[in-house]
Amino acid sequence: MSARSVIGALDPDRYEIFPIGITHAGNWFIGENVLDALEQNKTDSLDHAVIFPEPGYPGLYAIRNEQYVKVTDLDVLFPVLHGTFGEDGTVQGLFELADAAYVGAGVTGSSVGMDKGIFKDVMRANDIPGVNWVIVRRSEIEQDMETVIRQAESLGGYPLFTKPANLGSSVGISKCNNRSDLSEGILEAAAFDRRVIIECGVVNASEIEVSVLGNDSPIASVCGEVLPSREFYSYESKYIDGTSGLIIPAKIPAATSDQIRALAVRAYKGIDCAGLARVDFFLEKETGRVLLNELNTLPGFTSISMYPKLWNATGITYPELVDRLIQLALERKAERDHTTREFRRGE
Repeated sequence: MSARSVIGALDPDRYEIFPIGITHAGNWFIGENVLDALEQNKTDSLDHAVIFPEPGYPGLYAIRNEQYVKVTDLDVLFPVLHGTFGEDGTVQGLFELADAAYVGAGVTGSSVGMDKGIFKDVMRANDIPGVNWVIVRRSEIEQDMETVIRQAESLGGYPLFTKPANLGSSVGISKCNNRSDLSEGILEAAAFDRRVIIECGVVNASEIEVSVLGNDSPIASVCGEVLPSREFYSYESKYIDGTSGLIIPAKIPAATSDQIRALAVRAYKGIDCAGLARVDFFLEKETGRVLLNELNTLPGFTSISMYPKLWNATGITYPELVDRLIQLALERKAERDHTTREFRRGE
């Protein structure tokens, strides 16, 4: 859905678009109406596609009759991909090996932004406040669930949230109101990752989000508030039903808005992010305390997604936003080209 929105926003007079579809199994395909074909699980008419992980073979190749056939050169790759293998640094590593320009954060920023546990450690090192949490491994869960539950309950009272350490779009996240919920939530999260993060719930708080744009000198959008239609901002709320309320700009004091926007930029720089990110916060209603929740390096990009809506309210339209992201990708590639990649002793 995000990919369709981005493709629809690209000016065909400026860009020649080559959609690459990726199946759930990880196979790459190109061809006519590739997105429709993937949705219908009908890939017989498509060509397998590949980008070689070395700079000597730039561009996009199709596999035809057991031969690699070059389809086109590629100026910019736009990974409109959520979750594992899309925003965790893996596909970004492929693009780096191919010496290609691409939209969004690099390997480090992507992987740290994706891994909720490591991200929270980096935020703590940068004195950016967040909720209390604990990380447990699947092996610990399988060996002694009772100890894991006691460890989680030591964080504070219910509700607690269980999340896969590496995933996106709220997949595998559970709100746990009691010990039974917690046990089920831990198992659900562990199905998606070998590491599970358990967090304190923040009671009576607003969910505030900020969009960030840029490379070395990023800027932050106005703040927006999410009013979840479900118990929390779930996958369905983000992509399917669109029933969650969005208040843009958020009705919060100007000083609080400035504080949140500044923290968003600090978090963005703290993980060496680039291109874009959406940074999510909790704002305690009684105390006014701001807590960073997470940073999404490839946020939802549909017509109902918060990231483009916040920029639209700040003065950048959806097509302008896509254009700017592509330009930022080219600028970052030019910066990478200034870096010396080899050292020869004595020369």
